[in-house]
Amino acid sequence: MVPQKILVCTDFSENSLPARLCATEYAKAFGAELFVLHVVNSRMWGYPAFAASALAEMTTIEEHISKGVEEELELIANDCKREIDRVTVYSRTGAPAQEIVALADEESVDLIVMGTHGWTGARHLMVGSTAENVVRTANCPVLTVRVSEAK
Repeated sequence: MVPQKILVCTDFSENSLPARLCATEYAKAFGAELFVLHVVNSRMWGYPAFAASALAEMTTIEEHISKGVEEELELIANDCKREIDRVTVYSRTGAPAQEIVALADEESVDLIVMGTHGWTGARHLMVGSTAENVVRTANCPVLTVRVSEAK
């Protein structure tokens, strides 16, 4: 299988850079289209009761986050377009693993590339693993790019 559509996930951290570089190289080598996705984790917003009591403030915060995400995605797209022509960016809000798999299905993605911290033990149990959830639920191959804990 030669991937024609590759999805790379980013959280804008340095830890997601190796996955993006890998995905860009694969897209270049295979002549594939590259999709770049950032998911704003809706679980980080707090409890629904809090959001209801602070609706105006939440709206302002969401607008600032959306603007920042758009700016970061534009920078990433421009960087990727130095190597490949077909780059499309997406921003979603929700549970990251679910949104990644949903976009991959919607766009008939052939390969998902994403970083993973490689955490184990208590740290893994506390933080969870978006990459692990994507690997378990995606309908296409998932390439995880491990980042050392030193970063």
